[in-house]
Amino acid sequence: MDNVMKWVENKLVPPMAKIGTQRHLLAIRNGVVSSLSLILIGTFFMVFINLPVDAWKTALAPYSATIVLPYRMTMGLMAIYATFVMGQDLAKSYDLDGVTGGILSLGAFFMLQMPVNVLTPKAAPLGFVIPMGNLGASGMFGGILAMIFAVETYRFFKTHNVTIKMPEQVPPAVARSFEALIPGAVIITFVWLIRDVAGFDVNAALLSLFKPLTNILGNNLLGALLPMFLIHLLWSFGIHGMSIVGSVVRPMWLIMLNDNADALAKGTAATKLPYIAPEQLYQWTVTIGGAGATVVVAFLFLFFCKSKFLKEVGRFSIIPGIFNINEPMIFGAPMMLNPYMFIPFNLVPLVLTTISYFAVKFGLVNGFTSIPAWTLPAPIGGYLSAGNDWRMIVLIIVNLAVAFVIYFPFVVAYDKKMVADEQSKQDEPAEA
Repeated sequence: MDNVMKWVENKLVPPMAKIGTQRHLLAIRNGVVSSLSLILIGTFFMVFINLPVDAWKTALAPYSATIVLPYRMTMGLMAIYATFVMGQDLAKSYDLDGVTGGILSLGAFFMLQMPVNVLTPKAAPLGFVIPMGNLGASGMFGGILAMIFAVETYRFFKTHNVTIKMPEQVPPAVARSFEALIPGAVIITFVWLIRDVAGFDVNAALLSLFKPLTNILGNNLLGALLPMFLIHLLWSFGIHGMSIVGSVVRPMWLIMLNDNADALAKGTAATKLPYIAPEQLYQWTVTIGGAGATVVVAFLFLFFCKSKFLKEVGRFSIIPGIFNINEPMIFGAPMMLNPYMFIPFNLVPLVLTTISYFAVKFGLVNGFTSIPAWTLPAPIGGYLSAGNDWRMIVLIIVNLAVAFVIYFPFVVAYDKKMVADEQSKQDEPAEA
């Protein structure tokens, strides 16, 4: 075990840590996370209209298009929100103007879309409109590509002083506009040549490129296990695994959730949705109480351990853990760099992912279609995210029981070690 931990710590962790600080991935993560507040609000309306009461659904059916409009204007437009913030964040990382970076990224993203000339109704034709299909989660890859191209082009011109500089007396907002004129013209023209003149659909190409990977992550057991394996392995060595792995896979998770929600809205049964494993599968049925399902560890520490230290850790960790905040446990126990906790902390998520994956696959519970607030206790969040399915509560309870059984012998061994350490300190003679 010591040799394995040394190898992981010396060989695997350093390059993964560098990935976690890579500026483009950080920008992607921050852009996606920034849009989650709007998505949380929008998905509430999806949950509201899908309450498991037939009379309720029948009564709301005539108004369904209106009720889900907030969902379509949040989740359905999330690529717009995220692209601006990603561009702003990446530009700031280069010490460039963040607003300019965001605006240029957004301009490049919109140029990737193909407006449609709607000639109906005849009395007042709508004219050119942008279809929403590529403005939500499906457009995230296009937004990422547009953001990187726009900001890197902006940086190139800025670095080589190929910009229009205005006198100091000019207001900053005006000066920024002229500074972005040359790089903006290059960005817009280049994307226009590709998308409109050449007719190359970048969004469709990117989706087809990532489709196999999305299918592997969403509908393949090994693919579903891989994110949990990497996230918890990194956490074991003190690196925020979700910050690194989530930056790469969260856009795909969002596409899965969006496709599930669309399928549900079109009448697909909640047990027959396109994807098994969007992020919510892990959030509510695997990382219960935080990475490693450590709310179970807090319970064990508090009620089964004799060590004064572990009891205290359990006492101050259990309430935050119920609301999915487990940093007190991660750093308090600690779970990281702890040979006693290494095996269960990495094994529990893999076992719970397997159980949850097959529960959704075989229709024992509904699939996931919405994003409730992440601080909700798991049974409530899982119930809401799975279309108000009470069976999800049962699955979460089963998973907690499984986690309890796996953690128990390791916690007992750790407790004995801590009790021995505490006893030895008590037996040490007091200094004169």
